[in-house]
Amino acid sequence: MTTHTKLASACVIDDTARLVTEHYAFPEIAGQLAGLLQRRLAEGAYDVDGAEELAGLVTTDLQSVNGDQHLSLKYHADQVPPKQGAAVMGAMRRDFDTSLGGVPRVELLDEGVAVVELAPMLFPLEWTAQALSAALTLASRARALIVDLRANLGGDPDTVAFICSYLLDERTHLNTMYWGERERTEQSWTLPHVPGARFGGSKPLYVLSSSQTFSAAEELAYDLQQLGRAVVVGEPTRGGAHPRDGWTVHPHLEVSIPVGRAINPVSGTNWEGVGVQPDVPCPAADCLERAHALALARLTG
Repeated sequence: MTTHTKLASACVIDDTARLVTEHYAFPEIAGQLAGLLQRRLAEGAYDVDGAEELAGLVTTDLQSVNGDQHLSLKYHADQVPPKQGAAVMGAMRRDFDTSLGGVPRVELLDEGVAVVELAPMLFPLEWTAQALSAALTLASRARALIVDLRANLGGDPDTVAFICSYLLDERTHLNTMYWGERERTEQSWTLPHVPGARFGGSKPLYVLSSSQTFSAAEELAYDLQQLGRAVVVGEPTRGGAHPRDGWTVHPHLEVSIPVGRAINPVSGTNWEGVGVQPDVPCPAADCLERAHALALARLTG
């Protein structure tokens, strides 16, 4: 390994340790992680030639203390601009445009059971509100509703609140976010009014989950489950409850750091590390059929 590569790795580790210390939502763990990274650097654990290999090693160490999947050193094959916003938003916009605004499927099944699929993510509310309102208003006449989150990788907490507003009758406290660096809390509530028609808070509601369901999509499933509003059908989700931000520390490396943590008003905790546990466990490939059967049984029972 060349001296130049060692110096580059040392700079990446120094910057990563500093950013974790400054921004991680768990200050008591941030110090442990910074110390761990520096010890591993001194031991020669990061003496590798490739940025991708370095990213894997550092990510393993970052997640070794508390298993936080949002805490990582991400490798990007294309160079990461110093300010990532434009590149990230451009890729997100392409996904938005090719998924009908994040609602790729609205379908009516037998006996008035509707399916609304939300994928590949819950896009920023200012983008997706119109598509969501159209889909949920259309589904509002259904006798039962299945919300499919199996392929949803997360997104905007404001979008979670917007969706929940169509699925509940009264203004409801959904979640509280603690922002570590700012040392303040911020509550999330459903909206008093929505454009279009609500499905409401009394008809049967099912949420489909998979091992890929992540982040804000998990919040949507978890919030509705904890309120007793929805039955979650499928697989345990990935277990990422902490909103993240990213910093470029190398042309191909981005440090992803959770800057807040969710606190559910019902459970007093969240789904970090354990995932949302389904009420009706079954393989992801089978859970739409299973949820439809559950809906039919309830409607005809």
